[in-house]
Amino acid sequence: MSLLFPVAAGFDLAAIDTSSTPGFSGDKKAAERELADSGGELAGLQERLFAESKFGGTRSVLLVLQAMDTAGKGGIVRHVIGETDPQGIHLHAFKAPTEEERSHDFLWRIRAELPQAGQIGVFDRSHYEDVLIHRVRGFSTPDAIEERYGIINEFERELADSGTTIIKVMLHISADEQRARLQERLDRPDKHWKYNPGDVDERQSWDQYQEAYQIALTRTSTVDAPWYVIPADRKWYARWAVQHLLLEALRRLDPQWPAVDYDIEAEKQRLAAT
Repeated sequence: MSLLFPVAAGFDLAAIDTSSTPGFSGDKKAAERELADSGGELAGLQERLFAESKFGGTRSVLLVLQAMDTAGKGGIVRHVIGETDPQGIHLHAFKAPTEEERSHDFLWRIRAELPQAGQIGVFDRSHYEDVLIHRVRGFSTPDAIEERYGIINEFERELADSGTTIIKVMLHISADEQRARLQERLDRPDKHWKYNPGDVDERQSWDQYQEAYQIALTRTSTVDAPWYVIPADRKWYARWAVQHLLLEALRRLDPQWPAVDYDIEAEKQRLAAT
């Protein structure tokens, strides 16, 4: 059974302690040690999933990362996904939609970046921007946003039915922790490039974003595509937790080395003769 639990009925985002470490009783060093120790298993499972796809396997995994700015999405990619073979990873960071993307329905650009068989797909932001920032900034009408929750659920159900295991993660930080991380970006020349003045503008709508997340999480956490809220004030814990979720998902899939379609012994003899 998972040490981490998906969003379910009665969930209250405001009740989550963003500095807590549910499912883990150790300290930073212990978490980093486990992260390193489990990296090999994660890489091995990913390689088997990728190999499986070369002989007809159709399964894939999609990790959706959503968060307020500075919550640590990039760190997840570097320290968790970075342990795997890049050829089996499809990473895409969704920015503001282009003119072409805006000419299509909101899932058009999402479908174009879905993982292929054998891949672990990672979305840095996702289709949920269309019910989060659109709700807060009024980019779409309330009726359009309301309709999208159902469209998203149906889309993710179809994706799961096609063989994709979906893991949706909200990295949940506090406003105080975000302020500290933004301050660090201003204080350190090597981090100036990461600072975006628009992040301060978005902080003005903090409460509205929390409300938008509360609605989206409870309306779209399903059996096919559950949401997990990961307290993210401690970066080391968030990385451990996301790795834990990926390992659980891959262990359940239990990919196997594929049976080859050639005679191994005959090939050994042919090779020896060269």
